Amino acid sequence: MSNPLLDFSDLPLFDQIQPEHVAPAIDALLQESDAALETVTAPDFPADWTAIAKVLDVTTEKFGRAWGAVSHLNSVADTPELRAAYNAALPRVTEFWTRLGSDERLYAKYKAIDPSTLNNEQRQAHKNALRNFVLGGAELQGAAKERYAQIQERQAELTQKFSENALDATDAFAYYATEAELDGLPEDVKQTARAAAQKEDKDGYKLTLKMPSYLPVMQFAKSSALRHTLYRAYVTRASDQAEGEGSKFDNSALIREILALRQEEAQLLGYVNFGEVSVVPKMAESPQQVISFLRDLAQKARPYAEQDLADLRTFARDQLGINDPQPWDWPYVSERLKEARYAFSEQEVKQYFTAPRVLAGLFKIVETLFEVSIRRDTAPVWHPSVEFYRIERGNELVGQFYLDQPARNGKRGGAWMDDVRARWLRPDTGRLQTPVAHLVCNFADGVDGKPALLTHDDVITLFHEFGHGLHHMLTQVNERDVSGISGVEWDAVELPSQFMENFCWEWDVLKHMTSHVDTGEPLPRTLYDKMIAAKNFQSGMQTLRQIEFALFDMLLHTEHDPAQDFMPLLDLVRAEVAVLQPPAWSRTAHTFSHIFAGGYAAGYYSYKWAEVLSADAYAAFEETVGKDGLPSVQTGRQYRQAILEAGGSRPAIESFKAFRGREPSLDALLRHQGMA
Repeated sequence: MSNPLLDFSDLPLFDQIQPEHVAPAIDALLQESDAALETVTAPDFPADWTAIAKVLDVTTEKFGRAWGAVSHLNSVADTPELRAAYNAALPRVTEFWTRLGSDERLYAKYKAIDPSTLNNEQRQAHKNALRNFVLGGAELQGAAKERYAQIQERQAELTQKFSENALDATDAFAYYATEAELDGLPEDVKQTARAAAQKEDKDGYKLTLKMPSYLPVMQFAKSSALRHTLYRAYVTRASDQAEGEGSKFDNSALIREILALRQEEAQLLGYVNFGEVSVVPKMAESPQQVISFLRDLAQKARPYAEQDLADLRTFARDQLGINDPQPWDWPYVSERLKEARYAFSEQEVKQYFTAPRVLAGLFKIVETLFEVSIRRDTAPVWHPSVEFYRIERGNELVGQFYLDQPARNGKRGGAWMDDVRARWLRPDTGRLQTPVAHLVCNFADGVDGKPALLTHDDVITLFHEFGHGLHHMLTQVNERDVSGISGVEWDAVELPSQFMENFCWEWDVLKHMTSHVDTGEPLPRTLYDKMIAAKNFQSGMQTLRQIEFALFDMLLHTEHDPAQDFMPLLDLVRAEVAVLQPPAWSRTAHTFSHIFAGGYAAGYYSYKWAEVLSADAYAAFEETVGKDGLPSVQTGRQYRQAILEAGGSRPAIESFKAFRGREPSLDALLRHQGMA
């Protein structure tokens, strides 16, 4: 039992897992999984849901958990040794899951299961399984099946390399600025940059492309030259336009090959393009419906975006003396305009959002609304800054989660929620397994012994990821494949996450989660009022930006010929949708990890699609707010039962209608974003 990856007695032993454990663990688990597959596909094995689960699902679940731990460490604690071990195992892991998902003997067993012997949750899982077998190539024969497997293996390799290039290109850049160049930069950002340079025995201030360093430079640095330097490095990461060291991480060829393989996969499965494959398990009925939805929303947002831009141009000219703002000037101009118009800055707000206080406020709203309690817990972790918590109802454990907040080298950018294990009434023991989640962010660390400060955007990000976590952890479904986020349509999976973001704008919630880093004073009401006034500042432009990404993604996977360069398509989409055009050398697609390495291919529209659902769901809370200004616990209970607890056990539209009593409407979204 010396291999920590093979210990399934409780939580993953993150503090013990070493790169040399990966290969032997994968060997052992693959062998067990292969044996289980052979057992359940034998002619005399019964076509029975529970019997199959007891042998196959129990074995493959262990395999999935072990590989999940390795993948997670690869994302948050990347080292050359771990990366090598991960990449060596990846083809074999991919090959097994592809083979499992396309095994015609197993498919035949599932087809032979009588749905009338199943409960409702099992029936939904069974229906999904049959659909997934078809999408997994189970109906392909001979050479086509072989080619399908090769495509999956190659895609896994390419998307992993894409991720590595994006991370390495980000980590490779550093600019050591002088004191003079940093004029306008917030004091805490300067202190962090100074400490980073000193750590390397360098003079000056170390600036990087990680968000806690990059964004404040773009918003606050008075030097246009400095902003240009960082902007250029940022938008050319992992591309043919990168300069110096960064040029060896070019993702261009990977993107072309990924697109070609997706197209080939779609055609093997009998679809015209990958966009069609992508929407099969989603709420949207066709790529065309998605494209129309995005264009319709773009049309509604455009007048607001044009007004946003006109305001920026006027302000830049009249107040800042910038007659021809360049792309690297816009964030700076925006921040100055926001300060002038609403008389506050992000920097001022940030002083009130200390990470511990924000977390306490988040927990308070979750505990109140969803009738649970959250407490610190202990578990082996991969880094000293990781925290572990448990969620209880009464004295009963509901779920647990890891929280990893600070940005650091070797940790990929962005924020995400991932599952460690799912809620499952285990068929092998008859015991209930409780769900466990990872919540990962990339926030600035605290400086000089003070707590970390979060921007209001960081606060929104934390609430967003926690919403995903609640969806996973509060489920009451006992069937693993449809419990929590499993089996939820991808374009509905952002509903609970985006729903939680709304609370970051409620005074009665905010006043409990703020205390000034120096004085301990809560956020003043006057400052909050300014934030609310500024809430929809540039919402037209922001909406168009999201639509630009989503439309590019869907057209890339429907109308684009993978043999051609994709940059002209991006230019066309921008010409149609955007009000601001980036420079010709900008290559943002080259780090678009959501669609090239993160499961959102032909699915990035899900954010906007689910935002319609989440805004409408939140409107139910606005309609029932109590005299104390706090959301109604009764509405919280209805939401929890209809949406969070139901997980993927029924179609998302049914869960939505169970909560709202009707179909979703676009009205609440437009109203929330000041575009009604």
